[in-house]
Amino acid sequence: MNDSDLAFASIDVIGKLFRTRKLSPLELTKLLLARIERLNPKLNAYITVTSELALAQAKKAESELFAPRGRKGHRDRGPLHGIPISLKDNIYTKGIRTTAGSKILKDFIPRRMPLSSRR
Repeated sequence: MNDSDLAFASIDVIGKLFRTRKLSPLELTKLLLARIERLNPKLNAYITVTSELALAQAKKAESELFAPRGRKGHRDRGPLHGIPISLKDNIYTKGIRTTAGSKILKDFIPRRMPLSSRR
């Protein structure tokens, strides 16, 4: 499977590749970040890219999924475990610039979750 195939593969296909160790969450995340870096100047699809956070989360998912089964550290959190995602810029994200595409909010970084999300 080439890079373009991976970029458009279904979650089910990616999940199977992770669980058979033919692809790692870190490899996929690096591939997608490189794709964003290459294409975003022309597409302008992303306002904020959290590369360091994405790589840290991918590394954690990889260590959990790839730890030997039955051993401490192995954890499979379900079909989305290790799958990179993008969020629309109008989703309130604590600690991450969230502009909603507005010049007024161009430097807005939420300090906490909205009341509706707290439990």
